[in-house]
Amino acid sequence: MRCNLFIIKRKNAMSTSRNIYLQMHDLEGAKKAMFEAFADIGKLHDALAVASLDAVGRILAEPVFAKLSSPAFHAAAMDGIAVRAETTYGASESRPKTLSIGTEAVFINTGHIMPDDYNAVIMIEHVVEVDEKTIEIEAPAFPWQNVRRMGEDIVATELLFPRHHEITPYCLGALLAGGIDRVNVLEKPKILILPTGNELLALSGLSEAALFRGSVVESNSHVLGKMAEQAGAEVTHHEIIADDTDVIRETLKRHAAPEEAKDGFDMILLLGGSSAGSEDYTRKVVADLGEVLVHGVTIMPGKPTIIGKMPARSEKKRTIPVFGVPGYPVSAIICFEHFIAPLLYAMQNRRMPPEKKISVLPTKKLASRLGMEEFLRVKLGRVEDRIVATPLPRGAGTITSITEADGVIRVPADVEGIRENEAVTARLLRDEAAIDDTIVAVGSHDNTIDILSDMIKAESHRYSLSSSHVGSMGGLAAVRKNLCHIAGTHLLDTADGSYNISYIKQYIPGAHIRLIHLLRREQGLIVAPGNPKGIRGIRDLTRKDVAFINRQAGSGTRILLDYHMAQETIDPGDVAGYENEEFTHMAVAVAVLGQTADAGLGIFAAAKALGLDFIPVATESYDLVIPEKFIGTPQIELLLSVIRSAAFQARVRELGGYHTEDTGKEIYKTP
Repeated sequence: MRCNLFIIKRKNAMSTSRNIYLQMHDLEGAKKAMFEAFADIGKLHDALAVASLDAVGRILAEPVFAKLSSPAFHAAAMDGIAVRAETTYGASESRPKTLSIGTEAVFINTGHIMPDDYNAVIMIEHVVEVDEKTIEIEAPAFPWQNVRRMGEDIVATELLFPRHHEITPYCLGALLAGGIDRVNVLEKPKILILPTGNELLALSGLSEAALFRGSVVESNSHVLGKMAEQAGAEVTHHEIIADDTDVIRETLKRHAAPEEAKDGFDMILLLGGSSAGSEDYTRKVVADLGEVLVHGVTIMPGKPTIIGKMPARSEKKRTIPVFGVPGYPVSAIICFEHFIAPLLYAMQNRRMPPEKKISVLPTKKLASRLGMEEFLRVKLGRVEDRIVATPLPRGAGTITSITEADGVIRVPADVEGIRENEAVTARLLRDEAAIDDTIVAVGSHDNTIDILSDMIKAESHRYSLSSSHVGSMGGLAAVRKNLCHIAGTHLLDTADGSYNISYIKQYIPGAHIRLIHLLRREQGLIVAPGNPKGIRGIRDLTRKDVAFINRQAGSGTRILLDYHMAQETIDPGDVAGYENEEFTHMAVAVAVLGQTADAGLGIFAAAKALGLDFIPVATESYDLVIPEKFIGTPQIELLLSVIRSAAFQARVRELGGYHTEDTGKEIYKTP
């Protein structure tokens, strides 16, 4: 749908202009506007002559006709004897026929040129040598049997490939066989990537001090640059530009319409500065120098995308596309996949690679914002006869939600989400066979799961472990619903001090379960180095000067905290930050490191990893719940063998705060 675009400029308290978009394009409307504006973009590129050996992956600018026939002569297709077919007629098992070597038959090898006047080859397996001058055959040959005739594959002057054909390694064989040493291909689209932002820091200037001052490592230009190269483009990277309207405008103008037309670019990506914020200048600059076609798209992530066009100094190319790419990494990638990549392929007269889609079952309800089309990144794995999908963090700045994703679920704008146990379609980001061989782990987070994942991959090129952190109770729920192979859990029974078994009996009754002990670990309060607030225990969490960071409801750590708070008769309302939740121990530790919290309950290994102090509270048992039906399968047997190995246990102990005396032992089996 094509929407009119209205922009309001509002003055804030600091008199800084802030752009607010009130109407946007939906995804299809934005694509339509883009392709209408650049309808002739595939006709604008000049031809470039390249050696055939260097042409793989390039697009032909002109048709290619064979110079030579292939084969260029009649050639034997088998090892055997060359004969004149008519001399073999009448041969049979009951009446074999003899032929004289040299006059009626000639020995020949595969690929060799056929002697003049000979038109068939009898396989050597069907020939009986009577003596040095005579052979015997028991079946006749027919004309051109086992012979590759001249021009059988390629005939000189015939069309090998039409224009706009993409040269593959297979095509290279045909080019060489047809005598083609050079071909004319389309020049690669030339892209300029301009990163903008005062907060950006080039990798070469990376330092811990700079990052703590608010700088961010500039990575989007490198990620998008490699994606553009995969799409067939030639990429030029510009140095980081400060948030200065005049500087951005002059830089964009200089590169969009250079003094020498041959030095111009076919597309410009302006990274950052595309949202509605007060320091986002892309829309204004593009509007000043050209035309804004789209400002905002009703998708998440990727909403701030800008699509525009600017004049170009070229007889063929009157305008060039300019994209305002959002600054958050996931938004930038979504923008590239849905707009930039399709336009790059159109420039080269190439088809977009087909998407592989499969039906998946989400492990929990997926809420979504009505009116916005959302692209949810998920982990996938096959559990028996269905593929389950576990959502990853949604933040547009969470690059690991892309690196860890196996697929993407597209939630339409007219629905508020996806119900639990509702099958949906996911676009695959990984090979389906790899998903079939994934061990799906859902449950409590622990740092040793990462070690387990690494060692499984080291032991087997086939199997891998994919873990999703939803808390111990979430893991038991996943086992009950048959949505995982294993679940990590550390649930304290406050009645007798035992772990996990009573919860298994209560929440998954009747299920056939094996409980495998993974390790014992130290839980405690993670605090800043030197413990500047002088925190000594759970009671200090009620102090007005202490900000706490909690784990999510249903996690074993949350249950442990609530137990100790009850022992101390502490009301949750008396703990500042009790309602603030994180989903992993490392996230709790990072909150303390980043000074957004003074304390959080977590494992010693997380505190040690980030150089934080630790106040012990309890030693708990962390176990793996495994449905018995998966015991004995190759992937679970591999997992158990790794857990029981001395190498795994040694790596676990190196993290600190872990005890492995009983690691790998079966501690419970349902009757």
